[in-house]
Parts: sequence; C-alpha cells; structure tokens
Amino acid sequence: MGTYDVDDVARRRFDVADAAPLLLDGRGVVTSWTRDAERLLGYAAAEAVGKDLAGLVTHGDAGRLPDILERCRRDGGWSGLLSARRQDGRPVPVMARMTSADEPGGTARWLVLLNEMGDAPGWTMSRSSLEQIVTGSPIGIAIVDTDLRYVWSNEALARFGGGRPEERLGLRMADVQPGLDAEAAEAQMRWVLESGETVVGYEHLGRVRAAPHRETAHMLSFTRLDDDHGNPMGVYYTVVDITDRHRARQRLALLDRAGRRIGRSLDIARTAQELADVAAPGFADAVAVDLLEPVLRGAEPTVGAEPGSPRDSVPLRRAGLRITGSPYRAGHAQGAEDAGQAEDGDEVGAAGPPGGAPAVVHPAGSPPVTCLLTGRPWRAERLDPVAEEWLRGMPTEPEPVPAPASVSAPDPVSVLIVPVRARGVTLGIATFVRRRRREAFDGDDLALAEDLVSRAAVCVDNARRYTRERDAALVLQRNLLPRRLPEQDAVEVAACYRPADELTGLGGDWYDLIPLSAARVALVVGEVPGHGIDAAAAMGRVRTAVRTLAALDLRPDEVLAHLDDLVARMSREEEDLEAGRQAGAGCVYVVYDPVDGRCAMAAAGHPAPAIVLPDGNVRFVDLPQGPPLGAGGPPFESAEVVLPEGSTLALHTDGLLAHGEEWALDTDRTRLRQALERRADSLDLRCQAVIDALVPARPHDDVALLMARTRRLSPDRVAEWELPADPAAVAEARKTASRRLAQWGLAELSFTTELVVSELVTNAIRYATGPIRLRLVLERTLVCEVFDGGATAPHLRHPRTTDEGGRGLLLVSQVTQRWGTRFLPEGKIIWAEQPLAAPRV
Repeated sequence: MGTYDVDDVARRRFDVADAAPLLLDGRGVVTSWTRDAERLLGYAAAEAVGKDLAGLVTHGDAGRLPDILERCRRDGGWSGLLSARRQDGRPVPVMARMTSADEPGGTARWLVLLNEMGDAPGWTMSRSSLEQIVTGSPIGIAIVDTDLRYVWSNEALARFGGGRPEERLGLRMADVQPGLDAEAAEAQMRWVLESGETVVGYEHLGRVRAAPHRETAHMLSFTRLDDDHGNPMGVYYTVVDITDRHRARQRLALLDRAGRRIGRSLDIARTAQELADVAAPGFADAVAVDLLEPVLRGAEPTVGAEPGSPRDSVPLRRAGLRITGSPYRAGHAQGAEDAGQAEDGDEVGAAGPPGGAPAVVHPAGSPPVTCLLTGRPWRAERLDPVAEEWLRGMPTEPEPVPAPASVSAPDPVSVLIVPVRARGVTLGIATFVRRRRREAFDGDDLALAEDLVSRAAVCVDNARRYTRERDAALVLQRNLLPRRLPEQDAVEVAACYRPADELTGLGGDWYDLIPLSAARVALVVGEVPGHGIDAAAAMGRVRTAVRTLAALDLRPDEVLAHLDDLVARMSREEEDLEAGRQAGAGCVYVVYDPVDGRCAMAAAGHPAPAIVLPDGNVRFVDLPQGPPLGAGGPPFESAEVVLPEGSTLALHTDGLLAHGEEWALDTDRTRLRQALERRADSLDLRCQAVIDALVPARPHDDVALLMARTRRLSPDRVAEWELPADPAAVAEARKTASRRLAQWGLAELSFTTELVVSELVTNAIRYATGPIRLRLVLERTLVCEVFDGGATAPHLRHPRTTDEGGRGLLLVSQVTQRWGTRFLPEGKIIWAEQPLAAPRV
C-alpha cells in the first residue's frame, strides 16, 4: 500500500486551502491527524489517532454520527454542520465534508475536511457550487462591462426577453430588448459604476416584444464588480418579475381611489360619472355607465325584479361617460375636477355625456340587455366594433367609429359589461372598453371590475334612496309649510327658514299667518323636537291643530291651553316614544288687531317676540313663559301691547339664538338686537340679513324667523254704533248701515247687509243682556259685528217647514262668506263676513 498524503487529496478534491483534514477508517476511528486539525481542535496526533470521531464532537452530534456514516456509505459522501469539542472542552462550530478515500483493493476510509465557521455566513463554496447556484437560479442574473455590454448572463434571464445568454454577448440592453425603457436602466448602471453604491429594488415598467399589449414590471438590483485592485470591472445585476405584484398594487390603488372619489355626493348622475372618471384611463380606455330611467328619478327599478327574457329591449339613460383621448370637453353637471381634470397622472379625456343623460336603447338580445336582465357580467377579449351592431353605440373610439367602407377600419376592442347591482337589485350596467394597444380583459380584470362596480352600486343606490326620500320630504314640506302667506292688510310679512338637516331641507320648526275675523291676523311660530322628516310630520300635526283652534277665535292663552291638551293626548296615543315627538313642542301665538293696534300674545316654552319700533329701537316683550306643549304645568298667560303703526314684530324659534339657554339670554338678545337694528331696503332683505348674521350655513338646530310690519286700518273704514235694547232699534240700525255702505261705494251690498244686521241685532235684543254695539269694518271684505253682554253662543238650526222661527242664522250663513262667534271678557261678538263683490242671486 502506498503512502497517502491527506493534505494533497484535500486540495485536489475540494479546492479549499484553509480546511483541516483528517482520516477515518470504516468504523469512524481517526487513523491520520494533521497539524491543521491539531491547530483547530487542540489535540496532538498521539491523542487523536485511535480516537472515535464521536469523542471529538459534542454529545448532541455524537448521536448523529452512525446515521452520517451510513449516508456516506450509501451516497459516497456527506457535508454539513457539526459542533466539534476542543481539548479544553469548548465547542467549535465547523463545516464538515466527508468523502471516500478508498485505495484500490484497500479497506474503507473516509477523508474529513473541517472548516471553522466562526463569523462565516455559511459554507465555503467551491466554484462548481457557485456555478450551479447562478446558472440554476430562477432569478435573472447578468454581468455587463464598463461599456454596459453583456459579458455573462444565466438562462433565467432569457425568460424576461432578449434571447439566450450566448445571443446577448457583446450587446447592450437596448439591442436585445427594444420594448423596454433601456435608457433608464442603463442610467442606473452608470451611476453604480461611478459611485460604487448598490442600487436595490429599482422597479422598471415596460412591454416586451413577445407580449406588446401586456405591461410588465421588473425589480432590478445593481452591484459594481471590482478587480483585485479595486478598479471597476462592470456591473452585476439581478432581475425579478414583479408583474403580478405590480398589477395587484394597481388594483388596490384603483379601489382606494374609488373609495375616495365615488359617492362624494348624493346625486345619482354625478355618482355614475365618478365611477367612469375613476376607471378611465387607469383601468379602461372608455367607460359608460347606463342606468335604468326609474333609478335616476329615485324610483324602484323594475328590471331584475320581474321575470324577463334576454330578447327584451330595456330603455336606459347614459348617466356616466368617460373616453380617454376624446375631443369632447363637455361636463356632466359637475365642477372642473370631474369635467376632464386629470388626477394622479390620469390622461385628460372627455367627462360626462354631452347634453346630460341621453337615452340609450340596446338591441334586443344584445350582451348589454342580457347582462341587465340576468344580472351576470359579460366579457369579450376581442370584438370588431363595426361587425357587432350593438357595439356601434358604445364608447369604443375617441372619434366616431368609421363606416365599414372607410379606408381604415377600427381596431378590435376588448369589452367588459358588469351589472350595477346593489342589495339584490339591478340598477343598470357599466361597460368598460380597451383598445388594441392594451391587453385584453382577463378574469382578474373581471373580478376587479365587479368589485369596483359593486362599490359604486351601493353609492348609486344610496343616492337613489336619498332622492326618493328627499322627493317625498319635499312633497311633505310643500303640504306642511305655507307656500305663500295669505294676502291681508293688517301686516306686511317676510319669513325665512333654515333647517339643520341640509339633506332633506326639513325640520320641526314652522311659521304661519292666519287671517281672523274683523281684519285681525294670528302670527304663529313654533317647533317640535328633532330634525328631518319625522320632526316635519310631527310639526304638521301640531300646525294643523293650531289652525283649527285659530278658527274658533279664542284668546292666545286659550288657544295654547287647548293645544297643550291636544298635544298631551296625541303623545299618550303614541306607543313608540320616538314617535311621540309632539311632546315638548314650543309655540308663540300672537293676535294683531289693525283697528286699534292691540297685540295679544302667549307663549308655550318658546322665546318671546322682539319688537322693532318705527324709530329703529328694539325691545323685547315681557311675556310670561308657559310650559312646553304636552308637558303639563301652570296655566298659560297672555300679554297685550299696543303697537305704533310701522312697528315690526320678530317671532323666531330658539335656533336663532346662539345658545337658546336661560343663562345666556342676555348675550343672545344683545346679538339679536344688533341684527334687528340693521336697516335694509325691504322686509324680505332684512329678514334674510338677520338669519345670515346669526345663523351659520349648517346650524345645529332648525331656525324659523317671521317678521311682520304692522299697519293700521284707516278710521274712516270702521263704523261703530251703540244700540238700545229696543226692537224699534233694528230698523234704525239697518238704515244707518245702509247709509255707511253708500258712503263707501258699496250700495250693492246693502240688501244682504241689512238682512245680516237685522238678524244679528234682533237676536242680541231678544236673547242677550247688557249693551249692544254694531260695527262695520271694511278691509278686503266687509265685516258686520254685533256685540252684546251675553255669554252663550248662538247655534245654527235647521227648522222644519212648520216652525215659526229659527231661520235667522241659517239665512246669515247662506248670504255671507263666513260667520262666527268671538268671546270677550265682557261678552261676545257675533260676526259675519261678506266679499266686496255682490253675491249672485
């Protein structure tokens, strides 16, 4: 047997100069020991030779050795990490390589090479190992020289385009991949050559020749290679395909943008246009959003809720449209941002269908109709926009599609049609179009479009429901608040209303002017708790009750007392506490008489009116405050003031005051006084100026303000006579009234007036006690009043043919416009009102 140089075999077989070799027999016993092994582990040759390898490693690794030796016999070698034990007992991590060292005809022997790991990152690699790593790596790797020409690349790089490694040699990136932006990548390489710094994570977008419609994304990292003297030799770079990650990022960005930009208002058409603006040009070249006509009106859509056939034709309205690169610049009832202004680097194009939301009718059985009726999306990778009849009306081109006989026919397009569905109901369809220069829609694009449209559909449906509720609320408002205040001569009026609920424009505050008998008027301002449509409905009930009570001609405190009982009863009848909004309502009721300027008023949990005198000074009425309506408490009290002609009454809800609380009453009244003292050209302008000065654009509470400038009835339009309680006075009363009518130029009313005077005066003399007065008041109507000291009200009777009496009031009711009774502390007044035009007989 010849001699065996362990060091020579190690260098020849493993190409590792700093390894510590040793030799084992077939049983794992050390048979040869080297100086490098002694330096590494501290054992002298005499101590190590004959020692089992298990005695040179830690206890944990000693148990692994039988399995390792078995693998060596089976596989011809083994390599891995072991924890050796030095002579002093300290463990040493080593990289161990075991390979057969058998001589022909000799016994089994194993050569072991040990490398101390220390701070090493891992194995010390041989050239063959390194070549296996770089050539077999799935990551594209290349090396270029200082002229940026390829000198080496691996097979994986060919998957990114540009050919095999041998085809790249001596060429530059622009030569092998013309579709990429090679100039930007080479600029990074030059910077790395000059600075020596590594560039990691540089993202590069482009299109390769093999797939010109598909945008690809790569992440590149660049490192400078230096020779032994530190001089640059070239650049080593790696390429990783991150197209899927890039597209996922784009999808997330699109959805994020959709969340920020779609549904910023509750306008249906604007929401549809926002969907089109978000999707083009980032996702598609053209987008059309077609909605069912009932949806735009806020009504319930019918398609999808009823059985239908795909052959049916369905009328639609194009509510949203955006075409990238279109010459159209028409907006869609929006601001500049949505009318073509690009965002986040978007290409500018047309925004909104020109002319509003035009009608769109797709042919029966076409994909849009099928999609609409079935509620399922539809996709086509490439379609001829001329051959497909239904596609001619779609936004496939920035210019009108040329006819088939044109010199250049339009390129095929890729189309996606997605139903706009929300809460199980189809509202319309969204059509997405890509032209030939872009990749056709795939399954991932369909899923993204469905997600995008579903988000927009919820916003469209919310806008539809809001439109429906708002329309219903506006109808309610028109029926609850006076469209215009009635004409009369007692006061000049102006009113302003600002709700806290800006969406519906409704609240619980109201104002009213109610004409009463004898040219008098009732001014009312009130509020119920809450805002919105529920509060408006409750307000309507209370307002109707006030108008009904006003017709009884009661004093203000009596009106509020009856109203308080009525509100309490209505609240008790409501089983749901939330529905019982009438309880806690406030109201101020004012009656103004233009004959003598007297103004009587009472309040229930409501601010007292302010009075602007003719000289501009403002004072507040010292009005006893009653409890809120329906709350129970002490009785209501009235206050009475005499107003000079030209005074202005300001009735308002507590929302006009900044705080509306008792502790801030002085501060609030000071602000109100200052606002009322400002003069304006008209009462309407003055009313609006007070609201603007005291109320923000979005108030925390509803606000109602009613301003009434008082007038006086001219004394020559009022005639009054004291009458004795003598039947003979009836004839004189008729003559006196007839003479006054002649002075007023109303001789044609003499017959009916004499009849009314005769009946009312006769009843007073026959059934009442105390003084009797006759008064005629000429305003927009002629009012005849008879006062007596009685406390009983007359009743209208329907006498039989044989009855000798009881027909007086029946005749009065037939010949006059209206009649009634008004009670005073000292008696009552029976009055009857006639229009100034003579009645037809």
